[in-house]
Amino acid sequence: MTMMNRSLASAVALAFVFAAALDAQAEKPVAASAAGVTQAPPAAATAGAANTADTVEPQGYTYDPHGRRDPFVSMLRRGSDIATTSGLTTRPNGLAGLEASEVTLKGTIASQGTYVGILQGSDQKTYIVKAGDKLLDGTIKAIAPDSMVITQQVTDPLALEKQREVRKLLRQTDEAK
Repeated sequence: MTMMNRSLASAVALAFVFAAALDAQAEKPVAASAAGVTQAPPAAATAGAANTADTVEPQGYTYDPHGRRDPFVSMLRRGSDIATTSGLTTRPNGLAGLEASEVTLKGTIASQGTYVGILQGSDQKTYIVKAGDKLLDGTIKAIAPDSMVITQQVTDPLALEKQREVRKLLRQTDEAK
């Protein structure tokens, strides 16, 4: 045998050994139940006619939390995206589409023994609100002469409390003085 034939024969033998190792690994998935991480079996590498895109399983990891935080999810943006956590794809129009952090209390008015608030949203529109009106992530709880309290739903899965009170204060500008 020439040197070229020997290296070709060893490459073919190595390919068969590698393919056999992949087949053996595909038959039994690796699982670490104590850590809660399971490796899915790799997709079949054969290009036969029976192997279509529908029958190929995705390769990767699945995570079973058992009450623990998912380590693969970023903690930088946790609880800030209500649209993805509540299943909404688009926000409703008007006041119901605004979050508590997106409104500013611009004024209050005494009306029939109670107060109503004048809010300005991030959409630069003005809204007249009363206690009980709903926002995207909360409800207006109370309106006082100089402030407003919003009960906000907390979407942070690590938070112990599921609601918090947000107080919006009426601020007088230098122009009004």
